[in-house]
Amino acid sequence: MLYQLLSLVGAVLILAGFALLQMGRLDRTDRLFNLLNFVGSALLTVVAVEDRRLGFIFLEGAWALLSLVPLLRPPRRAA
Repeated sequence: MLYQLLSLVGAVLILAGFALLQMGRLDRTDRLFNLLNFVGSALLTVVAVEDRRLGFIFLEGAWALLSLVPLLRPPRRAA
């Protein structure tokens, strides 16, 4: 039951970021967009590891790492 909840929350976070991007409310460089992707994909990675789904471990793990990179960069200063 816990893993079902984690997978739903993870999917909702990723889809929320995508929906906000498509509606023009977020830009792909926004920290919130990358945070939603990172947390959502990290949760889905945990579920994939528990279920031993190698393809999904690779996909979601890579998604999480790629979303984490912009979050670790220092914020841009206003010009």
